Amino acid sequence: MDPVLIKAALGGVATLGCIGLFFGIGLAMAAQKFHVEPDPKVEAVLHTLAGAQCGGCGFPGCEAYAEEVVHNPDVSPTLCFPGKKDVADAVAEITGKAAGAVEDMVAVVHCSRVQGNVHVKYNYIGYGTCSGANLAFAGPLDCQYGCVGFGECVEACPFDAITMVDNFPVVDPDECVACGACVKACVKGIIQLLPKDARVFAPCSTKDTAKVTMSVCKMGCIRDKACIRKCPAEAISEVNGVVTIDQKKCMEYGPGCEEACIKACKKIHILQPFDLKGTRERLQEAAAS
Repeated sequence: MDPVLIKAALGGVATLGCIGLFFGIGLAMAAQKFHVEPDPKVEAVLHTLAGAQCGGCGFPGCEAYAEEVVHNPDVSPTLCFPGKKDVADAVAEITGKAAGAVEDMVAVVHCSRVQGNVHVKYNYIGYGTCSGANLAFAGPLDCQYGCVGFGECVEACPFDAITMVDNFPVVDPDECVACGACVKACVKGIIQLLPKDARVFAPCSTKDTAKVTMSVCKMGCIRDKACIRKCPAEAISEVNGVVTIDQKKCMEYGPGCEEACIKACKKIHILQPFDLKGTRERLQEAAAS
């Protein structure tokens, strides 16, 4: 090989090495000069958190929440939903904040399209996501407000707490930590976090008229407002065209109402006692019938 070429190659290597050494020393000096000691409280909180990185607290990761809960007096120590009460109490102790009551929550799908025998209005051929299918005439099912059924909520759940049964999401209450990832992922906005000790819920999100609802879903709410009128706790109202239950008012009133809303409902099964563990069995029975 030509000695001139060898000399040029070695010179290039030496030059690059010197440049790398120069910048390496500069970065090391900068890192030492601008080094910030980590806050021991932030480190303690970070090691206390569940480490799920689910974002349910509203911050981009556990580290961001740890920094905010230590430095921001308005951030509650109870926002780590996977950690529940034990973690909330530990974070409150580290930060010197009051933990308060930590309510166990669970994700609930406000839709009964399987039991209601909602039919398919067209065969969707496209990208297999709820958001994709929803762009085409609000999805392939007759009810434009019901679950699309492609399982984006399942993909979003970091705890594998949701499974699909007959193309419908079923939440396992024992695995759900109420991180809210499925709530954000649902393109229809029909997944909600409810207290695990809720007494009544409405598994329907339709905004259609009674005539349209009855024509597409035998389980759909006809919105005759009898439940609203009969509720002694005034816990039921129509919000944006959907029958909605204020769970706090309902639970504070207690069982003394004798489930007046359920008895008043003219379409049986619209308002139901809250029993999430029975959802899977009801879906399987509906699918088999």
